[in-house]
Parts: sequence; C-alpha cells; structure tokens
Amino acid sequence: REFESEIRFYSGDDPLDVWDRYIKWTEQTFPQGGKESNLPAILERAVKALNEQKQYYRDPRYLNLWLKFGNYCNEPLDLYSYLHSQEIGTTLALLYITWAEVLEARGSFKKADLIFQEGLQRKAEPLDRLQSHHRQFQTRVSRQTLLGLEETPDEEETGLLGTAEPQRTSLADLKGRGKKKVRAPVSRVGDALRATNQTRSFQTPAASQQLSNNPGFAVFDENSACGPEIPVLTPQPWTAPPAPRAKENELSAGPWNSGR
Repeated sequence: REFESEIRFYSGDDPLDVWDRYIKWTEQTFPQGGKESNLPAILERAVKALNEQKQYYRDPRYLNLWLKFGNYCNEPLDLYSYLHSQEIGTTLALLYITWAEVLEARGSFKKADLIFQEGLQRKAEPLDRLQSHHRQFQTRVSRQTLLGLEETPDEEETGLLGTAEPQRTSLADLKGRGKKKVRAPVSRVGDALRATNQTRSFQTPAASQQLSNNPGFAVFDENSACGPEIPVLTPQPWTAPPAPRAKENELSAGPWNSGR
C-alpha cells in the first residue's frame, strides 16, 4: 500500500526509482514468486508507465524492468526486437548478452553471434563484460562443434558450425509402402533422402489437377525461407506491451455463440 500510494502521488524527478524499489521489495518479500507476488502485473504497469520517458532509455534500471518483464512474455525474442527498434538499452551490454543467451539456448548460434557483434560494434557498456561473454560463447560453440553435440542445426547456422547433417526436406515426396494400403514412412533422412523432382506415388490425379489450376497458391518451404539475420521491428508508437502469458482465471477471447 505504501508503494502504491507513493507511485500515485509522486511528484519528484525520478519516478523510475519508486518502481525499481517496489519491484525489488516484491522479489525479496516473495522469493518464490507465485500469484501472491503479483510481480508480472507490476512489471507490466512499470514499463507502460515509463514507456515515453526517453531519459531512461539508457538507464540500466529501466532495461532491467524490460528484461524481467520479458520472462513473462510468450515470446521474449519479440520483446528484444522491440527494444532494439526503439533504441531502449541498445547502449548497454546486458541487452545483447540476454538476447544472445536466449538464441543460443534455442540452437541459433549464428544469430546469437550476430547479436554479440551488434553490441560490440555499438561499444555497449560495460564493454569488457560483453567481450567476456562473447569469448565464453565462442568457446561453447567450438566445443559443441568438435563434439558434434548440435542436434538440428538449421540452414542459416551451417556457415558457423560447418556442414549440417542431411535432413528430410519439408513437404518432400515420400515413397509409399504396401500393396493394398499405401502408407508413408514416419521419417526419411540421410541416405534415404529423396530427390524433390520425384512424383508422389499415392497422389490422386484430381489433387494434382487442382494444384496446377491454382497458380496463386504458394506453399511455404522452411528449407528455402530466409529472413533478416537480426530481427528488427519498425519503430512505431507504443500501443500495447508484448503479449504476456495467459493469466490465471482469464479466458481466451473467442466466438460467443460457440461456448458450451
């Protein structure tokens, strides 16, 4: 109640200080988190209340609020892209370190390295900490490359990690098995990889004719798709924070006439 009252009637020149102390107090009082802490809601209120305070865009305290809020978002990478596009925390090493760690955990080693390179190019502070994390990242990637621990490297990471193992092409042709009832195998990789110019043995003529008569229909192929190496969102006025995870006792929006 004291913090809420201080926020409501604050008249000083550093409103971020109140939110920073409020969140630290919440974390210390409720170290286990949970519903009683109400931490996600407080973080969401804080970043919304201070979103137009550009004097905080280079403040480590403000970046800390955003990164903590990102832990409760459905897709933290979208939040990091938003911060990058709005120049929030782009002079601080913590943004690039956190961003690269999430990409590394997902196996996107090349993108993680590009994020580190972006931070080094901007000379994000503290620079020695950023350089140290980058060297540690390179050591981990080199060790994984030597031991062959990477499981499913994608096309974009081939240049950083070496030649990737053969993977089954998405939407590729599979040879059916069985005489009476044609069934496709579960997976086909390595030596069993088929050339893409072979025709499907179990495709019906009607389906082929329907696809040929519809030239405007394009099938997305993840093996040939390529995007920007560093995801950047177009700067735009603040409308709403990135979508947080579903909150307890809140129903998802849907048609009103289909409920039971």
